[in-house]
Amino acid sequence: MALKVDEDACIGCELCVQVCPEVFEMNGDGKGAVKAGVDESSGCVDEAIDSCPTSAIVKE
Repeated sequence: MALKVDEDACIGCELCVQVCPEVFEMNGDGKGAVKAGVDESSGCVDEAIDSCPTSAIVKE
C-alpha cells in the first residue's frame, strides 16, 4: 500500500494533520503530504482519509 495526497484535490484545510500528525504534514505549497519514512498503517490514517473534505488522500 502506498499512501498519497492528491495535490490537485487538496485544499490545504489541514484536517489530515490535525487527525493524524504522525503521518501527515503540510508541504511548502500549503498542501497535505505524507511524511517520509512513516508507518502508513497507523490507526489514524483511515480516520484522516474519511475526514478529508475533498477525498484527496488515497491508498494506491
